[in-house]
Amino acid sequence: MGDYQTIKVGIEDRTAILTVDNPPANAFNSQQMQDLEAAFDEVTADEQVKVIIITAAGQIGMAGADIKEIAQMIEPQDKELAYDMLRGGHRVFGKIERSSKPVIAAMTGRFWLGGGNELAMACHLRLAEDGVQLGQPEIKWAMMPGWGGTQRLPRLVGKASALEIILGGGNIKAPEAYRIGLVNKVVPVGSVIREAKRWAKLLSMWSAPTLAAILRSVNEGLEMSLEEGLENEARLFSELVETEDMHEGVSSFIEKRRPNFQDK
Repeated sequence: MGDYQTIKVGIEDRTAILTVDNPPANAFNSQQMQDLEAAFDEVTADEQVKVIIITAAGQIGMAGADIKEIAQMIEPQDKELAYDMLRGGHRVFGKIERSSKPVIAAMTGRFWLGGGNELAMACHLRLAEDGVQLGQPEIKWAMMPGWGGTQRLPRLVGKASALEIILGGGNIKAPEAYRIGLVNKVVPVGSVIREAKRWAKLLSMWSAPTLAAILRSVNEGLEMSLEEGLENEARLFSELVETEDMHEGVSSFIEKRRPNFQDK
């Protein structure tokens, strides 16, 4: 594994764990974004990795963008620099969202705010400890979410709830985030990594081509009409017919035994 300044990488049981470690608040700066992209590319390319967990080190959780870096754009009013920074974040978070391997956000600490919440929303599944608060507080400083918050949040929780969160600028607690569909599950403090590993172990049991096809069908379908999405679903399903794993899965069902997938 590569050596990164702000990201720790570990692999166990076919699961890669990327831990953002940029104290004190894990605020996103350009170095951290570069490290995240490089680490994510590395574990994605590793054929032994089937599931990826993204989490944060420390007690605080994950704050948003580094305000000191943003200040460098304000004084000279450098909108091109701002645009490039945001599009760079879009590229990295887009890689996570479009990953052929399931990505789980394991939300620890006190807060996942701004860019931290946007990173979590780019993941396929989100698990949060009971003490975590989520939000998009940018409006408090005359800013707006810029790494996907205005786009992914409405898609996850609906337009009304998304605008309430973004325009209100306040934090919501994990149980409320679960109620509106922002997170998949809330777990006791101190247990989210264990729960994320449990989910990862389950997902690792399935065929890799099938996991990839499902993720692709859902992601692409959200950008299509219903009829286009159904056609895409049928095409992706038909491609699985050619895989060894689907043959094994059907055979195991008929023979009443557990399948032995080879990810082929």
